[in-house]
Amino acid sequence: MKQYHIYIMTNTSRTLYVGVTNNLERRVWQHKQKLADGFTKRYNITILACYEATDSIEAAITREKQLKRLLRSKKIAIVESMNPQWLDLSAGWYQ
Repeated sequence: MKQYHIYIMTNTSRTLYVGVTNNLERRVWQHKQKLADGFTKRYNITILACYEATDSIEAAITREKQLKRLLRSKKIAIVESMNPQWLDLSAGWYQ
């Protein structure tokens, strides 16, 4: 069964970006390589701070929209509950 991921990425200044994908490793690599013009390229968003998985694209899109509507403080609380040290969860994926 296909999996979908909702993810939060950041940079060293802790600017936050929320996204959804059906291939988390590929999408994080694209952000790290700055392959798409836009917010993540402009703000150097390259650190995977947290992610969730689901089998339903509808659930993934609903969750992404929910996260995007949250206050910044609530997004930070979610990241810190899953990744209190703000480590790059994708560290070592591409070596």
